[in-house]
Amino acid sequence: MKENQVDFSTYLKQYPDENGFFGKYGGSYIPPELQKAMEEITQAYLTIGKSSKFIHELRRIRKEFQGRPTPVSYLERLSSQIGGAHLYVKREDLNHTGAHKLNHCMGEALLAKWMGKKKVIAETGAGQHGVALATAAAYFGLECDVYMGAVDIQKQAPNVARMKILGARVIEVTDGLAALKEAVDAAFAAYAREYKDAIYCIGSVVGPHPFPMMVRDFQSIVGIEAREQFLEMTGELPDAVVACVGGGSNAMGMFSGFLNDPVDIYGIEPLGRGASLGDHAASLQFGTEGIMHGFNSIMLKDEQGNPAPVYSVASGLDYPSSGPEHAFLRDLGRVKYDVVSDDETIDAFFTLSRMEGIIPAIESAHAVAYAMKLAKTMKNGSILINLSGRGDKDMDYILEHYGIR
Repeated sequence: MKENQVDFSTYLKQYPDENGFFGKYGGSYIPPELQKAMEEITQAYLTIGKSSKFIHELRRIRKEFQGRPTPVSYLERLSSQIGGAHLYVKREDLNHTGAHKLNHCMGEALLAKWMGKKKVIAETGAGQHGVALATAAAYFGLECDVYMGAVDIQKQAPNVARMKILGARVIEVTDGLAALKEAVDAAFAAYAREYKDAIYCIGSVVGPHPFPMMVRDFQSIVGIEAREQFLEMTGELPDAVVACVGGGSNAMGMFSGFLNDPVDIYGIEPLGRGASLGDHAASLQFGTEGIMHGFNSIMLKDEQGNPAPVYSVASGLDYPSSGPEHAFLRDLGRVKYDVVSDDETIDAFFTLSRMEGIIPAIESAHAVAYAMKLAKTMKNGSILINLSGRGDKDMDYILEHYGIR
């Protein structure tokens, strides 16, 4: 199936199908007892989550608690320095807690509350999802367990402290590479034990159905706002939209607003230290089809066909697969997926900070780095970047490993 075989004017209603598939990707590959729990969540989302009372409450929370809408900013000095296309950023770093993650966490926690659950369970890599869910749990009076790899706990100490202050229990995971993949493993195991009283709030557009759909829908506010704001600012649509992709929640939120427009869309994965297996986390660039964490997508595999070890300077991107919808959009050709290295990312991190007074999350700096390169290839036009989070969480790591440039 190619792009011209899909009607993007009705795409968001067509995909996923009733079984959670985006073409051949997605689905739900989990044990029978967990499948019943997932069906309960699916039914609740399609009934409670689509009701006018739920939507009204979520809109109120977004406005009064999260501070939405977040603005779009024109990067005047950076655009002048680079030349070519003009650069704009959607400021999800100004969303409460400092990243896009709260958009779906408030939705998931509100759904849990209405379902009568007492606890939310999550994994986190960079800590932004953990902080966002701990915030949502505190807001709704729910218990919160967050599983986090030991490596990421060391890299993201500020966010670990924030989660604990908010009342969450941060559970260290030391298995394997002690990173995001292992945190997901541990969170799934915990959910299997506690699903009657808890809900697993997956932190991206990954996992078994309904999470790729549900997280995309909650994150779609990013693309809806950005499209309206950009039109109001400039009178036209951007020529290109760029977002970083690990699991891919911020990207799907942004992309969903522009899929039916004549806009080029780019998803940027972490090339890390290079193209050798274990030195990057660019699954859509180098991976093959496979099932992991209850869904079928494109994943990086070792010689035995298991999830391969991955690496990225960004803790939120070091995952050996990507959301099934991203795999689908890649195959359709609607979204182009490309990579930037650690070095390019860190250069962009410092450049945006110094030129515009915006310190981005390292994850978001991947998108900034690619947009800077893309702008130079364009004689004119505009590029809209999803600045998915702020860099407060990365300060200690940056200073320790890169110093002040």
